[in-house]
Amino acid sequence: MYPSGSVHRIDAQHDDDAARPSHPRTVPTTHAAPHPPTSSSRRARVDGRRDTEREYRGGGRRGLPYLPNIALYVVVHSVVGPPFPILLPLPPTEFASAAFLAPPPPPTVVRGEIFDLASRTTRGAPRRRRPLPRDAAIDLSEDADRDVSSFVEWASRGGIQTADGFDLVGGEYDGRLDVSAVTTRDMPAGSTVIYVPRDMILSSGDVMEEFGRLAEAEELLTDNGYASEIRQYYLVLKVLVELERGHESPWFAYLNSLPRYYSNGASMTLFCYTCIPPLVASMCKDERARLNNLSVKRVVPFLGNDIKGDPKLWKWAYNVVYTRGFEANDGANFNICPMIDYLNHGTENEVWMTYDDSGNCYAQATRDIPANTPLRMSYGDPTNPSFLLARYGFLDESSPATFCKIIPTHVSREMMDLGYSHNRMLFYKETGEVSEEVWDILLYMALGETDPTMQRQFYQAHMDGDSVTKQYIHEQYYPLTAAKLRDHIDTFLDDLDQLERKVDYGARVAADDHPRLPLLLRHNQFVRNTFLTVRAKQGLDQFGYS
Repeated sequence: MYPSGSVHRIDAQHDDDAARPSHPRTVPTTHAAPHPPTSSSRRARVDGRRDTEREYRGGGRRGLPYLPNIALYVVVHSVVGPPFPILLPLPPTEFASAAFLAPPPPPTVVRGEIFDLASRTTRGAPRRRRPLPRDAAIDLSEDADRDVSSFVEWASRGGIQTADGFDLVGGEYDGRLDVSAVTTRDMPAGSTVIYVPRDMILSSGDVMEEFGRLAEAEELLTDNGYASEIRQYYLVLKVLVELERGHESPWFAYLNSLPRYYSNGASMTLFCYTCIPPLVASMCKDERARLNNLSVKRVVPFLGNDIKGDPKLWKWAYNVVYTRGFEANDGANFNICPMIDYLNHGTENEVWMTYDDSGNCYAQATRDIPANTPLRMSYGDPTNPSFLLARYGFLDESSPATFCKIIPTHVSREMMDLGYSHNRMLFYKETGEVSEEVWDILLYMALGETDPTMQRQFYQAHMDGDSVTKQYIHEQYYPLTAAKLRDHIDTFLDDLDQLERKVDYGARVAADDHPRLPLLLRHNQFVRNTFLTVRAKQGLDQFGYS
């Protein structure tokens, strides 16, 4: 928790005589692959990289150049309201005006060779390494500091480039540091916001090639129903391998910048699952089950026993992969793109990801973006905040709608034909509207209890596209359907009351054991407010069972 009035800056300490780049380079305006260096330039760059690596390992943050693209972030605490942030850009340097953050000049700019060197012990049939001392590894305690400034320096040296005005800012979210991207300058639609070269992407395909295929592990995952997660499994192994390497890992600066604390389903306690409605609880449990099934360790020959036997490390690696990775455009790879993964989710998003033919990744503006705007992308369906909570661990309060929570004991083929689906059975948060599929399913269920013949006629009218007959049946039975809707809403609100009492009890007696309870309480309140809006806007008080 930050003290009142404190200043939080994500920047690097620097010496006046620190080396600064003198050859700004911009991202290519077309998606052409950069020319590969010659063999002689490769040797020169690798030699320069070795000197740079020794400087990093020996000095920590000492000697890092001044970073232009980092902001001064002030949290102002008011006596009459919640704290609010102010973004103050740091002073520019001689290369801050370049269109993109320019990496240092040769020989310190390395386009891939650093990773080739680092993977010599893991390429093909990896050999087992001696675990590094614990004090040399990344601190994974949930309150550990995140070294974002060193990550930005690492990204620049690796060729990751960002548009002029791109900044990373830090703020509090549930008492933890959250780092996200903003722009301090106008950005035109279609412009490149972030460029990540192929060699700086953690790709499932590359990891499979590096490690070789683990047939026994893949067979276990397939037998347990997780064949679709094999790509993510290899990325989890990659994160663990780099954790084991500690400071020797070429990915150390990136991994050391990432969150240690997560609030997604895989990180919740068993008590947490009892404090949320059944559907989102089921999704959260699915995340925990996926984590457990992806912890296939016995058949991995290149991980030390310290890594294999530490569930905390496996959970953290899992969270890194599943909260920061996305499907590539080719549909074959699952990728983590450093810097782009600092873009938060938004229902209204400013950025989308694309790749060129060489595998380089671009985050591009979807519209004209005014200055002082958060830079966000889509993590998934904005009308499914339950999935976003279970997978990523945040509540998307900008979501326009949520699933209506109607969960029949059996979903028949006819109900699916009528549109039963979690992403179609919606209550709208602001307007109180109810999707057509909700009315259809409620009427179909009500007719099944009172008039099976009319139920069959209603279903046939839907299948025939006979909207006139369908609307006539809706009007004839509207009081019955409305009463069923009101009964569902009132019953669910009663359930939320019970869940709220459980959350309050847990917060009183064991708050330290369940730090995610405030988030779950906000989720339940979001659902409650949506249901109350629907109840009021639909005028359901006049309807009820006789």
